[in-house]
Amino acid sequence: METIILDPEAEVIENIENLSHLDSLFLGTNKITKLQNLDGLASLTVLSIQVLSHHLKTAFKSLLMIQNLLFETCSVCGATCSALSLRSVIIAQVLSLQSNCITRIEGLQCLMNLRELYLSHNGIEVIEGLENNKKLTTLDIAANRIKKIENISHLTELQEFWMNDNQIENWGDLDELKNAHSLETVYLERNPLQKDPQYRRKIMLALPTVRQIDATFIRF
Repeated sequence: METIILDPEAEVIENIENLSHLDSLFLGTNKITKLQNLDGLASLTVLSIQVLSHHLKTAFKSLLMIQNLLFETCSVCGATCSALSLRSVIIAQVLSLQSNCITRIEGLQCLMNLRELYLSHNGIEVIEGLENNKKLTTLDIAANRIKKIENISHLTELQEFWMNDNQIENWGDLDELKNAHSLETVYLERNPLQKDPQYRRKIMLALPTVRQIDATFIRF
């Protein structure tokens, strides 16, 4: 396995085209404004980028082995997941788009092997676009603008659901999670629901498989 961590002062990705065995590339916080010169990285499975401005649309055409894509504070252009053009990274299992300017979930239909999806700290208002992501075990959409838990009843393999810091106020919304028989962790704190004096008890009754509510384990 080969790993490269780019210099934080770097402005251009260069001199890595021939690293065909490179497994992991961490760009970190840098001065890069465009993803380029990645075409030779046929074995790359982990790509982590922080603080990148835009120009992501054509970056992944040859990165067919990518399993983990991590973009944090990257100001993804287009304000939707589809702006990344992820159609070629169909074996990806982990996708993190935290702290971007995303307002809508879309463009993930080809990622049918996705196991973990992290979309916290964006501007998302509706849970949608996950029809083909049936293998998800972790869904993190905390700290958005979501008012309703919906369109996830088909995610039967969910084990962790992070929905804290949103605007959920209807207890009936938890019915969307009843088909997830392996669900163990749920974060709902700092939603209007938490004001209910029976907050924890109602979650336990609605989702009996859950073993952790927010940061606290359930004691039996």
